[in-house]
Amino acid sequence: MLLSKIKNISKGIVLDNELMSKHTSYGIGGKVLAYIRPFDKYELIKIIKLLNENNSKIYFVGSGSNLLVNDKKINAYIITPAKALKLFNIDDNIITAESGVMLGKVVKESIKHNLTGLEGLVGVPGTLGGALMMNAGAWGAEISNYLISVDIVSNNGEIKKLYPDDIEFKYRYSSFSSNEFILSAKFKLNKANRADINKRKQIASKGRIRSQPLKFRSAGSVFKNPHKKLAAGLLIDKVGLKGTRYGHAEISDHHANFMENINNASSQDALYLINFVQQKINNTFNISLQPEVSIFQ
Repeated sequence: MLLSKIKNISKGIVLDNELMSKHTSYGIGGKVLAYIRPFDKYELIKIIKLLNENNSKIYFVGSGSNLLVNDKKINAYIITPAKALKLFNIDDNIITAESGVMLGKVVKESIKHNLTGLEGLVGVPGTLGGALMMNAGAWGAEISNYLISVDIVSNNGEIKKLYPDDIEFKYRYSSFSSNEFILSAKFKLNKANRADINKRKQIASKGRIRSQPLKFRSAGSVFKNPHKKLAAGLLIDKVGLKGTRYGHAEISDHHANFMENINNASSQDALYLINFVQQKINNTFNISLQPEVSIFQ
């Protein structure tokens, strides 16, 4: 049995028939075949090779802070670096980190070493791997701006090094393949005055606390902004959808581009609201809103 083989080679965490609701910030998601947290990169490579040799469906995820997962059982294996692949180092102005390092730690440590560039990402949840996959950004900066290289694991277990010219980055987008596991990354930041860094950090932090709902479970922005000068939340607010509820999911009355799990919402509750918002915005403004949240069905 495949699961037994995985458990036999693993010193990490292998949870079979695991509910993804335990591993997403929405608190939504049905069972998967197994939720796997490899012990180290060597074990990771073995597991990826084994699963691909058996033509298994694999999803690579971070900490689940940007996921909407179907309530029904998903015949797939989840592999995550969260709480496992956490090697981290700063040498002068060069940061090297594995994909399971939390983005918050990368930001905190860079500030501690008087390095500027990432302080605008303070308070953004998730792992470094997830941040790279979605090209996380805030306050005019994107994480890809400072990238030197990325090590990925291909579906045959081979480690490959990619450079910025090998990857397409756009607003909340990267061209990493869903078959590629982001293993680690290297960044180059600039030295700066600590007071200036902290000032920019405080602006970002206060702005995030002021604008984002914190009362119920959510997963950050639901939709990408149509362009730099037009926010998705503004459009949703203009058509009067703040506070709209379906089942136990609700468009936040605090920030219209957030959706909250009020009380054990289902994935269908959330998907209904997403589709409803898209139709309303398209009918009113002829604008097609694209999800920023990753949807696993």
